[in-house]
Amino acid sequence: MAVETLTSIFLGIGLAASVGFRVFVPLFILSLAAYFNVWELNESWQWVGSLAAVITLGVATLVEIFAYYIPYVDNVLDAIAIPLATVAGTAVMVASVTQLDPIITWALAIIAGGGTATAIKSAAGATRVTSTVSTAGFGNPMVSTVETGTSFVLSALAVFLPVLAFVFTLFILYLMFKFYKKIRRSKP
Repeated sequence: MAVETLTSIFLGIGLAASVGFRVFVPLFILSLAAYFNVWELNESWQWVGSLAAVITLGVATLVEIFAYYIPYVDNVLDAIAIPLATVAGTAVMVASVTQLDPIITWALAIIAGGGTATAIKSAAGATRVTSTVSTAGFGNPMVSTVETGTSFVLSALAVFLPVLAFVFTLFILYLMFKFYKKIRRSKP
């Protein structure tokens, strides 16, 4: 039982990190995993595994991916996606964590899920702004492609290899910390 709970926490953190790159990709992947009985969801989140949820989240995923390839719309999306990522990171954590007291689940979801998603989304938004300024937006499609690919890979890892997704999330957070530290040192 403890192993299942820990694995579900790793799944939630991996999906929350993925939300930091694309809000709907991990929700869609989680929905597919639940629909095909690859992963069991929290009792109150069973609806995520319904066919209606799979279709709705699939369409939302496609719209989000393509919208990030529209110049300057991508920057607007980043601005509104930070609060959305916080909510979605919390939601995927709540949906995936099983067999814990609801108070512990929600506290963990808000801190680990929402916090991880917000940290990564904020860094991704800063990367896009830097790309927009330094390349006049011409580098943004490459940034979007990397973010989308990372979101899909991290979501798949979270579903099939949650421990590896957790380790990958820690690595991403470490790289962000090192990058931020480097930028702070270079400022006069």
